[in-house]
Amino acid sequence: MKIPLLDLKAHHGPLKAELLEAFEAVFDSQAFILGPEVKALEEVIAPYCQSEHAIGVSSGTDALLLALMALGVGPGDEVITSTYTFFATGGVIARVGATPVFVDIDPVSFNLAPEKVEAAVSPKTKVIIPVHLYGQVADMDAILEIANRHRLKVVEDAAQAIGAEYKDGRRAGSMGDIGCFSFFPSKNLGALGDGGLVTASDTDLADRLRKMRVHGGHPKYYHQMIGGNFRLDSIQAAFVKVKLKYLDGWTRQRQENAKHYASLFKQSGLIEKEALGLPRAVYADSGCAHYHIYNQFVIRVRDRDALREFLAKAEIGAEIYYPVPVHLQDCFKDLGYKQGDCPEAEKAAAESLALPIYPELTDEMQAVVVEGIKRFYTG
Repeated sequence: MKIPLLDLKAHHGPLKAELLEAFEAVFDSQAFILGPEVKALEEVIAPYCQSEHAIGVSSGTDALLLALMALGVGPGDEVITSTYTFFATGGVIARVGATPVFVDIDPVSFNLAPEKVEAAVSPKTKVIIPVHLYGQVADMDAILEIANRHRLKVVEDAAQAIGAEYKDGRRAGSMGDIGCFSFFPSKNLGALGDGGLVTASDTDLADRLRKMRVHGGHPKYYHQMIGGNFRLDSIQAAFVKVKLKYLDGWTRQRQENAKHYASLFKQSGLIEKEALGLPRAVYADSGCAHYHIYNQFVIRVRDRDALREFLAKAEIGAEIYYPVPVHLQDCFKDLGYKQGDCPEAEKAAAESLALPIYPELTDEMQAVVVEGIKRFYTG
């Protein structure tokens, strides 16, 4: 049985009629850029994210870039973030001329270790960017306490975590100064192309974000600030709006799939043999419905690269997120980081493997995945 890491045909198939209707509405309006569909999406997605304001943008990367620009981050500033993340988190810091300061992760959640953040704060620090990796919120109480004590801004990289909840039900992207989301097609809430979102509860900051989204011009052709072209296409906004109403159901199915994986792996004996470690949902006992949205289901395994190759030959999809921590990327050599500086992130980069977790995954397919992994370790 062929099992892809993600099956967008199965995902979008039941929505085809609705998505085509949304496309036709935008086509008929001929308002393709920042049209009424963008505003309509912003109005419904802001309360979903528990924020006062939502601003549709061109991608998750541009959401992060816009956030730093709006906060005035530039040369001479330092921004603390996780080294175990998609490259964009560190890349946007360098793009505004600031210095990224990469710190290690908590080995259980894969998210920023607050004690490492505290140790990294300097007089040049201006912003902390916690990353809610794989669909689970970072330890925001500790991070916000550090930020408040040092008078720092917090930009949440929630690209993989829309709807994920922290302890008392606060949602990813609602706790810092700005939340950043991605609608890349593989995300839990994906567009049919690129797209992103920034959220903010401060009205003045939200107004600044909106202006900077269109080159800082307001009214049109009058510029009090320099922004960029960070506009969200109306067609993508319409697609995301259609899909938003199904998101909670998809999240529940991902959570059920995660529970089923846990049961199957327990029966396999691989956990007892220490061949494999399962992801832990840190806030599972908090009473929150969306304590983990499982944008990815990431296990830790021995002989990771060989296992992935074995699964590929069996036509079972698996992916490595992320094989090289950002502090060890060639483009950041000048920062002086070396192997061993972030041992937990480096260990995760060597051991982690993402398995299929999408809502359309069946019990039978999960059984095939687990059996394939068991065959690799037991022969």
